[in-house]
Amino acid sequence: MSGIQLLPERASEFAQRVDVLFLFLATVTVFFTLLIAVLVIFFALRYRKGSNASRAGAKDTDLRLEIGWSLIPLSLGLFTFVWASRLYGEVYGPAPENALEIFVIGKQWMWHIQHPSGIRENNQLHIPAGRPVKLTMISQDVIHSFYIPAFRIKRDVLPGKYSTVWFTPTKPGKYHLFCAEYCGTQHSRMVGTVYVLEPAEYERWLASGGEMRVGETASGTGTVAGVATASLVQAGEKLYNQLRCNACHGLKDDQRGPTHYGLFGKKVKLRDGTTVVADEAYIRESILRPTAKVVDGYEPIMPSYEGLLSEERLLQLVAYIKSLQKTEKQVAEVKP
Repeated sequence: MSGIQLLPERASEFAQRVDVLFLFLATVTVFFTLLIAVLVIFFALRYRKGSNASRAGAKDTDLRLEIGWSLIPLSLGLFTFVWASRLYGEVYGPAPENALEIFVIGKQWMWHIQHPSGIRENNQLHIPAGRPVKLTMISQDVIHSFYIPAFRIKRDVLPGKYSTVWFTPTKPGKYHLFCAEYCGTQHSRMVGTVYVLEPAEYERWLASGGEMRVGETASGTGTVAGVATASLVQAGEKLYNQLRCNACHGLKDDQRGPTHYGLFGKKVKLRDGTTVVADEAYIRESILRPTAKVVDGYEPIMPSYEGLLSEERLLQLVAYIKSLQKTEKQVAEVKP
């Protein structure tokens, strides 16, 4: 593009709405800054010492003026707060049910990305245009921040805690990915590229197992993405069996541990009488620190896997446990 570009390129549904809010705030700020500056200069010159300006009838207070300069900024502030809060809630709130979920691990100094199909990428992200994308992110060392200027999304990536953000890319192309949190001596090198592909191109990219070069599908450098070996769920199932999780967690709640079938999204009653929702964070915590939230009716006998599993393997286990749902036949078998 020629000339000066005031804002980054817009390539998501949120981008236009964020820009409108930003321009509104900028306009209000400039307007009141100039208004106050002009009034200060005017009154300083008009009523300077030795001027001929009449000072007769001066008042110490004016209720109408005080109400005006209080209510107008208050109204603008509340209006902006409601507008920005609603937009923030949509960006960082629950993603649509049809969103494509992709897992991101931040580490010094790269972005490791895992697709549900099993494709892995480093410092690259391939996504389809026109479909909501949900990112579930975690750091394996320090605080990072996942930032795509063209999408107007930025989310801190924390160690030991999942964070999520979602967006809908609208414009195929190649976009910058940054870490927006100083994370160490090579922070400036923690950059990447997001490739937004047409839906048909994205399906071909998936079918190739990530081996298709970017230059064959979209404008890019031709860098080869990660190659898929097994889907995230398949890798999780293999690890689940290797760790012998199925020895204590079966189809029913009559073994040494509660069943994992149908667990995700369910309310779980704990020994202390409280209840929690079995989301990704709960499943991860139960793997690493199983005695932190013990299910009612069970003893705290599960060993801890803290320090034994990488974040990548934890994501695989979480993905597999999320996928466990009882079939109608299994439900019938469980019923007394």
